[in-house]
Amino acid sequence: MSTASSSNSGGEEATKKPGTSNEESSHLLESTENGAKYGSRQAVKIIKASENGRSSSTPHDQENLLGRMVHTSTENNSRKLPQYVAALAAAGGAFACGTLLGWTSPAQTKIVDNGTGYDFPVSDTQFSWISSAMTLGAASVCIPIGFLINMIGRKWTMLFLVLPFIAGWAMLIWAPNVGLMYASRYILGIAGGAFCVTAPMYTGEIAQKDIRGTLGSFFQLMITIGILFVYAIGAGLEIFWVSVVCGLLPLVFGAIFFFMPESPTYLVAKDRSENAIKSIQWLRGKDYDYEPELAELRETDREIRENKVNVWSALNRPVTRKALAISLGLMFFQQVCGINAVIFYSSRIFKEANTGIGEQWATILIGIMQVVATFVSTLVVDKLGRRILLLASGCAMAVATTAIGVYFYLQSQDPTQVESLGWLPVASLCIFIIMFSMGYGPVPWLMMGELFATDIKGFAGSLAGTSNWLLAFVVTKTFDDLNNGLGIGGTFWLFAGLTVLGVFFVFFAVPETKGKSLNEIQQELAGNRSNPSAVVSNGAAEK
Repeated sequence: MSTASSSNSGGEEATKKPGTSNEESSHLLESTENGAKYGSRQAVKIIKASENGRSSSTPHDQENLLGRMVHTSTENNSRKLPQYVAALAAAGGAFACGTLLGWTSPAQTKIVDNGTGYDFPVSDTQFSWISSAMTLGAASVCIPIGFLINMIGRKWTMLFLVLPFIAGWAMLIWAPNVGLMYASRYILGIAGGAFCVTAPMYTGEIAQKDIRGTLGSFFQLMITIGILFVYAIGAGLEIFWVSVVCGLLPLVFGAIFFFMPESPTYLVAKDRSENAIKSIQWLRGKDYDYEPELAELRETDREIRENKVNVWSALNRPVTRKALAISLGLMFFQQVCGINAVIFYSSRIFKEANTGIGEQWATILIGIMQVVATFVSTLVVDKLGRRILLLASGCAMAVATTAIGVYFYLQSQDPTQVESLGWLPVASLCIFIIMFSMGYGPVPWLMMGELFATDIKGFAGSLAGTSNWLLAFVVTKTFDDLNNGLGIGGTFWLFAGLTVLGVFFVFFAVPETKGKSLNEIQQELAGNRSNPSAVVSNGAAEK
């Protein structure tokens, strides 16, 4: 951020307004001097223009603008470490979700193929429903959890979700029949799906905007680490002990997250200002000047209350509809890009390429690639931005799935044609996994917590999460039908074509949210890029 030189020319004349008391003028003068000190020459110009009759901004607007400028400067003096700690603690629930997602890989080998782990047989068809039951559970909870989030808060919602996690794993560990395995996976899906809505929202509200992208990416990172963790322990443990270890993880999460603060946004919405101050100071440090941030939160909450709209009225706002369309579109293209197909065929690809890598080690290698790529994404998402990661991810994935499709198509025509092309699907697989983990994996969940106004964030985010899980279920259950109808090559080409459509969608419809406050994002969605508050908030960047 460029720094403007301080200038007090015009002094009191510039800030003294008709109808204001000396005390008010003094307060505004002090604010103006602070604003100029930290690069807010544009804010001073707006105030001067107002006094000369060239601006329609009110004293209330002017103080808000100056408050934002001071807030921008004080952010640089705040502590970042507590925010990282709180975000990582919240992402501990994502780690538990990752174990839930990764459990099916070692479980299928041990339960279906080897017939170990339970006293009753489980067929391939039954196990496909055991796997899919989780996605149905996640889809069914995403909308109801939005109301619970707004009722008891982000923190206590996540702590409450420890209960269905424990219950689900206990039922799965000691299941006497396949029916109870279905029920246990459904309950676990409820817990996992609710976390996918709540944790990104919590992280987005506790983080300063300059590190919000990095902290928001922790969620997807911890999911991939959880998947890798299950792959690793599943290679050496019986499925009973794998499930036991997974069942203990939610308890560890609850014990750590209990000591984290509630979201300041939620506390202000519930008129608990003292608690909000404590939360901000916990997250930013005791020396942080919380007043500007608290004032901005109160202003946003005041505007929401003045509108006095219910959920359905909020959904009728053009800005909300646009944000919802963007979020639903990102979730759609995340699922139809072919990630489940690539993961499903990964073992076969490694085997047919004669790499010498066993099935279990192939899945572990894929898990490692996911973790490393997602970690890289957390480092660059606030530097490169969301759009560039999505565009690069989509282009690379389209090329990779096209290449995999070519390989399987040639194989279906004449297997001898691909004997020397074993490297092609392996390289394409690695590129696909890496680029998905850097873009389409974490960014849609991150942006879900950024696009919506506070009054609709819980419900709209829940709709997006529901669509994601329903699409995951549909894609997973129809995958075999697509293979039978189009062939393996044709199915991968279909995914490639849909991914290309996703690239165009991102290019034309998805805004950049890097380094922007909620108000600035809402203004851009509304098409008001020249709004004074947006200009002053970004004044340093524009100079």
